[in-house]
Amino acid sequence: MARSRASDYDDKRRTILNRSAELFSEHGYDRASMNKIAEACGVSKANLYHYYKDKEELLFDVIRFHLEELLETVEAADHPELPPPERLRDLVGGLLEAYRDADSQHNVQINSLRFLPPERQAELKAMERELVRIFSDAVLGIAPQLKGTRMLKPVTMSLFGMLNWHYLWFRDGGDVTRADYADLVTKLISDGTRTLRAQPRAASKRSAAAE
Repeated sequence: MARSRASDYDDKRRTILNRSAELFSEHGYDRASMNKIAEACGVSKANLYHYYKDKEELLFDVIRFHLEELLETVEAADHPELPPPERLRDLVGGLLEAYRDADSQHNVQINSLRFLPPERQAELKAMERELVRIFSDAVLGIAPQLKGTRMLKPVTMSLFGMLNWHYLWFRDGGDVTRADYADLVTKLISDGTRTLRAQPRAASKRSAAAE
């Protein structure tokens, strides 16, 4: 008969994921051993293996759970029927709130996803692309002239650059609140794209040579 799970199995697994994220972020994925993780979680190594068979499984779930929460928050904050600046502001604010108390998970996503095998990276990158798609649609609402141009991706990724790296300097209780920063980022994108000249995608070298 299969061993039944304890009623607090999910809570304990989540605690393990949170502590693992902190260790991966602080020491690096390659230097955070299962022994260190078990010690940080206050469990035996044997008990840790009851939840995760190896460190790769841990890393995958740290990033997967983080991306699932980001997507859930952003999808709930997305209201395409709103005026474009308000839609983008809600998305930006939602993502910043989702990043609250998730600095370690976010750091691991950025710096350690590359340690996973290709097929697992592909699954997580598909989730990242869905996040980008939602924000890209919102950017198009503000700057419809970018549709079908090679500037849409740079603008969208610049937006993510402002959001993804804010944890390096932002501090709760500082002079700038998350709401303040959401307003600032939205204004920078809205004002910066208003007069941005639409540029068609460059033809491939092969096509150009054929002509």
